[in-house]
Amino acid sequence: MPSDFITIDYMTTFSGMVLTLGLIVQFTKSIIKKVFSDQAVRVYAFAWAIVLVLAVYWSKGMFDIAGKDILITLLLVLTNAIIVTLAAMGGYEVLTDPRATKQKLQK
Repeated sequence: MPSDFITIDYMTTFSGMVLTLGLIVQFTKSIIKKVFSDQAVRVYAFAWAIVLVLAVYWSKGMFDIAGKDILITLLLVLTNAIIVTLAAMGGYEVLTDPRATKQKLQK
């Protein structure tokens, strides 16, 4: 049984990043869905993924570089944020039908 809930060390793993993103989006997406469409939740999740990946990279000192290496690091941040977002949101649905909207059942 772990003694900590989520730590920065756990967030550096793929499963930790997916779990953290999933928790944040699931608990806050109702706010986004009140104002915007279902697609906005995907963009919202991607934005959070970028923030989380940047936080992990920053905590590991990966931005203490200069020149062309910073561009490569930013490209890695974006790539990893895409992967984490797809994993947390069900990548198959997002890739096969990117404009899908959910229908509410009428009772």
